[in-house]
Amino acid sequence: MNNEMLYEDVIPGGCHWSFRVGRGQVLRLVDEHGGTNVGMLMYNAEQLLERINIPDTLKCQHTFRLGAGHCIYTDMGRVLCSITEDTAGWHDGVCGTCDSQLVESRWGRKTYQQAGNAMHRSGRDGFLIELAKHGLGRRDIVANLNLFSKVVADAEGNLTLAEGCSAGSHIDLRFEMDTLVVMHTCPHPLNLCAEWPARPVRYQIYQAMPLSDTDICRDSCDENQRGFLNNMHYHHGHCHHHGGGR
Repeated sequence: MNNEMLYEDVIPGGCHWSFRVGRGQVLRLVDEHGGTNVGMLMYNAEQLLERINIPDTLKCQHTFRLGAGHCIYTDMGRVLCSITEDTAGWHDGVCGTCDSQLVESRWGRKTYQQAGNAMHRSGRDGFLIELAKHGLGRRDIVANLNLFSKVVADAEGNLTLAEGCSAGSHIDLRFEMDTLVVMHTCPHPLNLCAEWPARPVRYQIYQAMPLSDTDICRDSCDENQRGFLNNMHYHHGHCHHHGGGR
């Protein structure tokens, strides 16, 4: 990616935010202090009915965890973004997000009136607040990413959240289409810490370098090459359609 940063900010722990990332830009997320969980949903910014599809993302790349070289797919078989760099090594796509009942039962109820921005907010509520800003709602919540969260399975298939895996690490998402990104920094649903475990995340936006003849994500499997081809057809048709209307 280009070393010139276009924008930078920090989302405090237990908070939420949404923004548009343009095709050809890189979103870098940094877990500076360790222990963060970034719940994320993504939607085609030009057609919000097209959105992230985690089951297809995992299935077509034959993986349980996500990391460098993987692509994130839409429900139309197109690539929203590619993970071009990742020092955490493991990100969760199977456990969903916490709701208010789970948060209250595990860490107690703490409202905005009681604690301001230090309130105990659930990931689901964070998603709903941000989705409402874009005319979306409950029916638009689908399976989400949990970045910086490593979930492992034992021999019986029981899932456990591994602790202390991501301090100082970062992940780079190169966007292959204009995308609405919705994020929260609320706890992972498998987090069993006694104290409220929400942690902040730093996010930075850069300009991506042009796609080269070889690419770690596009060339990692045949399915990803087909996904990029789907993007090419989409953007050609999209541009051609708008051009024909002038």
